[in-house]
Amino acid sequence: TFDSKKEFNRYHELLLLQRAGKIKNLERQVKIPLLPSQRDEKGKVIERAVTYIADFVYFDTEQNKTIVEDVKGMKTPEYILKRKMALYLCHIRIHEV
Repeated sequence: TFDSKKEFNRYHELLLLQRAGKIKNLERQVKIPLLPSQRDEKGKVIERAVTYIADFVYFDTEQNKTIVEDVKGMKTPEYILKRKMALYLCHIRIHEV
């Protein structure tokens, strides 16, 4: 399932690019850890881990690099914070479509 028609359409565009050999290793809904869970001295979780789920991750054969892509209709404050964390903590620049 897809979160939006826009995301569904983008997936089919990426499938065409993959068939043409312009991209490879297309994956959907890739979980990227940003912060680990926090535990107390007894091991009990006191704060859950923070993750970002990318709509698509693929290798662009023309640019020779991995692309992390998010199809956006509206940029929520939570998304903006996670985008900044991905860049700062993981050096991942999210490509927004």
